[in-house]
Amino acid sequence: MPVHPLISTADLEARLGEENLRIFDTTIYLRHREDGFGYIPESGRAEWESGHIPGAGFLDVVGELSDPDSKVPFTMPPAQAFADIMANHGVSDDSFVVLYNNGIPMWSTRVWWMLRSIGFDRVVVLNGGLAKWKKESRPMSSDAPDHVRGALTARARPEMWADKADMLAQIEHSSAVCLNALSPEVYSGEKNQYGRPGHLPGTFNVFYGHLLDSDSGAFLDAAALKPLFEQSGALSAERVITYCGGGISATMDCLALEVCGQRNVAVYDGSMSEWVKDPELPLTLGAEP
Repeated sequence: MPVHPLISTADLEARLGEENLRIFDTTIYLRHREDGFGYIPESGRAEWESGHIPGAGFLDVVGELSDPDSKVPFTMPPAQAFADIMANHGVSDDSFVVLYNNGIPMWSTRVWWMLRSIGFDRVVVLNGGLAKWKKESRPMSSDAPDHVRGALTARARPEMWADKADMLAQIEHSSAVCLNALSPEVYSGEKNQYGRPGHLPGTFNVFYGHLLDSDSGAFLDAAALKPLFEQSGALSAERVITYCGGGISATMDCLALEVCGQRNVAVYDGSMSEWVKDPELPLTLGAEP
């Protein structure tokens, strides 16, 4: 059974210095492309170098943790390759991994999902992220960790990922509940963010921004999250598939579903970035699935 996916700032501070603790800053900033379609990712490494949670290393989700051979941005690397990268950062089977970033926690939830998908369950996301940590005046450091290489076993869970063929099958047969994590404006097609507007037919909208408390930036509790998924029927579905623009913010829906007790979830890794490239693939406009 996986551990609870979130850790509080107070609980993390109490654990600082534990031998098997591995903390990582995963910050990426997304800049809008000049043509208005999609984003240009920028690493948050420079900010990490100037100050981070004590003991935290830096993970470059774009440059280091994405498949270099894929034509779709942010694609999950092969399980063993990903495990090797994480081992190089000192992660072993008995490590306890804490992930955080500055801003919306989608980059932390992305790496959380990636680790879970290779069979590593001792991983959590810092609830409220770096902003909450700083607001509470908790300790910071500029020292880089020096962990020896770890020994991390990859036990791939392919059921945690979906591809374009899976999504086409869902449109034909609707055997799973599919959730779009993008904003209502992008979901409906009012805002054309990816080159072709709209959403995959039959998919419901649960915007990642609605999952967080507006003051603290922390995830809402289960009682507040569950109503957001009621219309779709996701909480009682045999399987749920989430998607977004590039398989990043969709993992926030995954974490929220986990908090609510739904664990039969997959991410469509290519998401809109892949789907829109084929003009033959259908998209639906409007606020309804």
